[in-house]
Amino acid sequence: MNLYYAAACQVDQNNPVCRAEMHINTERVLEMMEQCVLGYKPFHDIKLIVFPEFAHAVPIYDNVEEILEKLAVPVPNEHTDRIAEKAKELGVYVQTGSFLEVDERWPDRVFNTTCLISPQGEILSKYRKVNPWIPFEVHSSPHDIENYPDDPLPVVKTEIGNLAVATCYDWMFPEVTRELALKGAEVLIRISAYMDPWGATQPMDWWTVVNRCRAMENMCYVVAANQGAHNYPPFTWPGGSMIVDYDGRILSEASPGPGERIVIAPINISALRSERKRRTGHMMPAHLRTELYQEQRKPVFSTNSDAKSLNFESLEKLITESKSKTGFVEQ
Repeated sequence: MNLYYAAACQVDQNNPVCRAEMHINTERVLEMMEQCVLGYKPFHDIKLIVFPEFAHAVPIYDNVEEILEKLAVPVPNEHTDRIAEKAKELGVYVQTGSFLEVDERWPDRVFNTTCLISPQGEILSKYRKVNPWIPFEVHSSPHDIENYPDDPLPVVKTEIGNLAVATCYDWMFPEVTRELALKGAEVLIRISAYMDPWGATQPMDWWTVVNRCRAMENMCYVVAANQGAHNYPPFTWPGGSMIVDYDGRILSEASPGPGERIVIAPINISALRSERKRRTGHMMPAHLRTELYQEQRKPVFSTNSDAKSLNFESLEKLITESKSKTGFVEQ
């Protein structure tokens, strides 16, 4: 499938305070999936639908114990089952947005987890946020687990291109998306709950700048779905969901500001592959001089071995310790 359309769906929903309330948000996700496909059917074939970070539950509790007690779910779960059923009905790939996940292998940890679901209703990949937004987020990263057994940065080959996802703050680390690109990613999916003042408007439009930069430097399409909710004080999530081509052009974007939006744009995998094959200039992944970057090979942020001790204070301490390992802050 050389040409198809992708949809970035930003949501504006209430925050569940317990697992019993999560079905309300899932219902809206299912409705938006149907609206994307059926609403645009006379015009375009929507084949990829992306939902934002925390589309199913927001970490409104500041400690691991309460999140595990009230909001964490295994993945897969009843919500992914329903999304998979709808994906199969509509014949689309879906990036689920994220869940607060508990895994029986590490029952004292919470992960921020999203799934890619196929048109056959299969879970093709599970991605756990590698860089939680510390010190506020008390989730664990695959980095925290010794001998982590799964692929922390999966790339999935599909009929609509090689798809990979990274979550919100992950995109502030160019190493994440570069790794995905070097593993073959052609469409980089960003699920986010990106808030003001680092949003989609100047003078600090980090959201827009980073989406465009990661597309350009990796020669990938970017489908970026952001939260549009306004009920997570003291932050507002300003939306601005967008789709960017492999030269950093914004193909479509939602107007900045809270609120539910659906934005769509064409993804031309054939054109991308042709340009990658043709070009020699501005082919940054092929121009890497990896051997020179010795400082980036050194461990910096410490592993969080005791998940239940994660809180604002302990993470602040870890960050301070990490600063001392770099030349970034003068000692």
